Amino acid sequence: MQRGSDRLSVHKDDEMKHELQGLIRSGHPTRAEEWHDPEPAADDDPDVALGPVPARGTTGEAEAVRFEFGRRLGRTSFPADREGLLRVLEDRHTPDGLIALAEELPTDRTFHTVQEVVSALGLRPST
Repeated sequence: MQRGSDRLSVHKDDEMKHELQGLIRSGHPTRAEEWHDPEPAADDDPDVALGPVPARGTTGEAEAVRFEFGRRLGRTSFPADREGLLRVLEDRHTPDGLIALAEELPTDRTFHTVQEVVSALGLRPST
């Protein structure tokens, strides 16, 4: 049902869908001119895409573990006990190192957040 408040006509909308079809199907930029594409990361750029950048003078271990658990578990995994978390991690094909950390969690607790998981492992965030 058209209400008359569209900013584009039906024809312009179809034209824009056709222009984006190659990008949507290929999953990468389809332009011939390189200057349209984003610049790749440099060798000396911080590893922001790989996880949190630790504070100056710290190793950032707690932040990195929290980031990985948060990425693998998400919000829907909570509340859960150790066995529930291990089941979710295995279902999501988590690396063995992270599963080994989760196996160190106490069995008598229910965890409500990723921060509770990291704190139960004895890792404290840097301040």
